[in-house]
Amino acid sequence: MSLIGKEVLPFKASAYHNGKFIDVSEADLKGKWSVVCFYPADFTFVCPTELEDLQNEYETLKSLGVEVYSVSTDTHFTHKAWHDSSEAIGKITYIMIGDPSHTISRNFDVLIEESGMADRGTFIIDPDGVIQAVEINADGIGRDASILVNKIKAAQYVRNNPGEVCPAKWQEGSTTLKPSLDLVGKI
Repeated sequence: MSLIGKEVLPFKASAYHNGKFIDVSEADLKGKWSVVCFYPADFTFVCPTELEDLQNEYETLKSLGVEVYSVSTDTHFTHKAWHDSSEAIGKITYIMIGDPSHTISRNFDVLIEESGMADRGTFIIDPDGVIQAVEINADGIGRDASILVNKIKAAQYVRNNPGEVCPAKWQEGSTTLKPSLDLVGKI
């Protein structure tokens, strides 16, 4: 069952953020745009490349009013240890949530029960706490954060411009579509 259009389910978790441990809940995902990025595990191989790439786009995302939350089933203590020992992860300034109870991973339907790890899942959440986009990749396929930026711009445009939709490869400032009877069969 798709999570698109569903409100984020309740959770409470501990996270590592800029040298401190903090508490995070679903309430933190409301009132602004959010990206929740699940990955299998700390101290792995593809994961640090993805999280570093996400950090490279973090200032752009923040300029769009987006907060980023990375999540794995590791603890917040493990996130700190990884942050302190990895050059790539040491650059991260967004929130790193620990999900050792698997609550968040189950809520977002990305938990791999057999291994206790999460799939590579990316969720774009609107200011109402409603999921607007989902991307799930197999373990060996890394994500590209620049594509995420474009998806967020499209989601924000559609939210702010009712009755308009963004076609394939839409870029900010490009032409949109206004679905109507007159448009049927003309694309």
